[in-house]
Amino acid sequence: MPELALMGVLSALFLGGVVAAFLISERQQKRIPPTPEPAVPAGVGAVLSVLRASAVVVDDADVVLKASAPAYAMGIVRGTTVAVDELMETIRSVRRDGQIRQTELVLPRSGTTPPRHVTARVAPLGTRQVLALVEDRTRERRVEAIRRDFVANVSHELKTPIGAIRLLAEAVQDASDDPEAVERFAGRMITESERLTRLVQQIIELSRLQSDDPNDGHETISLDDAVAVAIDAVAIDAQARGLRVVASGEHGLKVLGNREQVTVAIGNLVANAVNYSPDNSAVLVTVRAVDDTAEIAVTDQGIGIPADELERIFERFYRVDPARHRSTGGTGLGLSIVKHVAATHGGDIRVWSIEGQGSTFTLSLPRVLDENMVSASPNKEDAP
Repeated sequence: MPELALMGVLSALFLGGVVAAFLISERQQKRIPPTPEPAVPAGVGAVLSVLRASAVVVDDADVVLKASAPAYAMGIVRGTTVAVDELMETIRSVRRDGQIRQTELVLPRSGTTPPRHVTARVAPLGTRQVLALVEDRTRERRVEAIRRDFVANVSHELKTPIGAIRLLAEAVQDASDDPEAVERFAGRMITESERLTRLVQQIIELSRLQSDDPNDGHETISLDDAVAVAIDAVAIDAQARGLRVVASGEHGLKVLGNREQVTVAIGNLVANAVNYSPDNSAVLVTVRAVDDTAEIAVTDQGIGIPADELERIFERFYRVDPARHRSTGGTGLGLSIVKHVAATHGGDIRVWSIEGQGSTFTLSLPRVLDENMVSASPNKEDAP
């Protein structure tokens, strides 16, 4: 009997151990699930994360397995679905025949925001998955459109003075026996050639300003000096018409930036004021500090600008009144250059104007508060 009891106890202990081991094993399996097979080939995720293009990996059921953050931000992927129908059709075509495809897509955006232009390159990834790389080309398309418009505008603007010079040359030829007519036509030819020269110079200036980095060779610029250069440049023309160009305001204000660009911007504002002011009037150039900015205000007593034209006067080649510009030889580029300089220097340009009373253009630039904090850098050659 004792032997039977001992055997029963041992059997019970053995069975209890087996049950405990089973329970422990089951608990561990629940706590540490088996590692699933990777959905995307090893290393692909790391490569996609460093690409500049938006990346999307789709399986054979059209489910997005992996997508980069820009793909979601651009609206290409929503959840686990490709949200662009044209891109999805391209992905299915690549899956069917294994051929790499490239296509251009236009992605609409909400509200009045212009659509986004993208280029998609789609290629097979293994035997069942497809990779789509999408690059945003919106900025490039916009630059191309601006360049086309610029070339078209330049061609149109150049034709006017060139055509006028040719007609005047023919008139001089026909009036070779009339000295007074020859002198009159020759004077007109000089005027048109000067206008053509100014136009070409400003086209070159605008192109160069857009390619320059304003922080390249930046330096401390004295606004007193820049204003003096601008006034000196128009002194002969102003004196001939009885115009007074007066500088006033605070002295000693300085800004940080490209000396040549800032001088050109102020010079264009002063030249515009002189060109559109009536004879025997005054142009006032005022410099003052406003918080951490310096403002250069140029006021004329000209014919003013209509209220509905104020938003467009900073566009390239835009003129409020073409007839007025025929008399002054305006190019329509001066204010666009000012706007570009203001933007690249962290400032702005604004205008106040009333028809028949004149205009005030105000250029604001960040001013130097402590010159000791400005890092030394080689100066560019001063503007003439």
